[in-house]
Amino acid sequence: MSFKFLDYGFDKQSGLATFRYQSEETVFTEKIHFAVSELVDYNEAVLDKALFFAFVVLGTSYYKVRAGKNIELSRAITVRQAEIFNKIYQEGMSQFAFENNLKRSDLAEFVGENTESNAEETFVRGASLVTVSGGKDSLLAAEMTRGSGIEYKVTYISAQESYPEIINEFGEPIIIRREIDKENLKNAGGFNGHVPVTIINQALALIQAILIGYSRVEFGIGKEGFEPHAWIDDLPVNHQWSKTAEAQGLMDEYIRTFITPSIKIDSLLKDYSELEIARLFADRCWAKYGDKFSSCNVANYKQDANNTALKWCGKCAKCANSYLLFAPFVSPSEQLKIFGHDLFSDPEMTEIFKGLLGVDGVMKPFECIASIEELRYAYKNRLPGYGNLPFEIN
Repeated sequence: MSFKFLDYGFDKQSGLATFRYQSEETVFTEKIHFAVSELVDYNEAVLDKALFFAFVVLGTSYYKVRAGKNIELSRAITVRQAEIFNKIYQEGMSQFAFENNLKRSDLAEFVGENTESNAEETFVRGASLVTVSGGKDSLLAAEMTRGSGIEYKVTYISAQESYPEIINEFGEPIIIRREIDKENLKNAGGFNGHVPVTIINQALALIQAILIGYSRVEFGIGKEGFEPHAWIDDLPVNHQWSKTAEAQGLMDEYIRTFITPSIKIDSLLKDYSELEIARLFADRCWAKYGDKFSSCNVANYKQDANNTALKWCGKCAKCANSYLLFAPFVSPSEQLKIFGHDLFSDPEMTEIFKGLLGVDGVMKPFECIASIEELRYAYKNRLPGYGNLPFEIN
């Protein structure tokens, strides 16, 4: 049994890209809607190379239904391309493997050939495309970009019909919308689980940057993902792998070597830890966005959810992580406004906090969260007025 990458295409008039895959008898089609109202004279070959990269990484959403070692790709790739794709389908899907009792040897293995695939220049100007979701990291990155004085536009990438109103603070956004083949995914059954969403979004943002001639794509990514949740033999299980320095280095290499050196994906936050990002957000953004932002996936970012006005569920690991990170910098009364209660005193949150703080052997939650060391520091240095957790932290 093989997972087949069938074909992909792009309609310049409508901005619709289609990507087709096959697993056993099921054919999956994903559609991506790009903005084409401001097209520039881009290099068609560069666009095709970017579409091919997106074709491969988008495939993770459908490959996982019948995960296996064998891959049938519609074109030859180099040995180095194969190595990078294997990283994405193995390290990038390590949480998926963990949740489905799979090993590295069960996951996709791309095979490269002694062939050439060279990058080419394309038309760009000195402008940034800034991805914004409504969480603290992306809002801070957008605020820093705006403060730099360079030309920029914000973009929102999602499978949802709505988008957070807070993004309009930075001008009318460019919307990149995914039409995931949910019906065939549901009917196919099989495995489910996490995919490397950040790399998927970077692949799509790169295509949009090519179409409108922007030289930089900005993501709000700090020093993240260096702390595995668990191990499967030699495979580190890491929810945040696609945000790690390793993954971002591979993205930079792939784009520069196989797509175009004209466009760079980067992050103004890459030198900051999650705790430092929380401090910067508290200093620069809380007054503007404290009652409008949210980093809670449960309340806002599930498929088909309306996330026009962002909310917090106050019961998940992302909420607990944010509550901890802001505790040294934001008063408890300010956090009470958005969470509604003191999370430290909520008995339903105890196990989540144990996982975040590395207590009693509770595994770190599968979310984009700060390191245990940072979160322990944040708790120990919380401002006066916060409650206490019902366990000791060394």
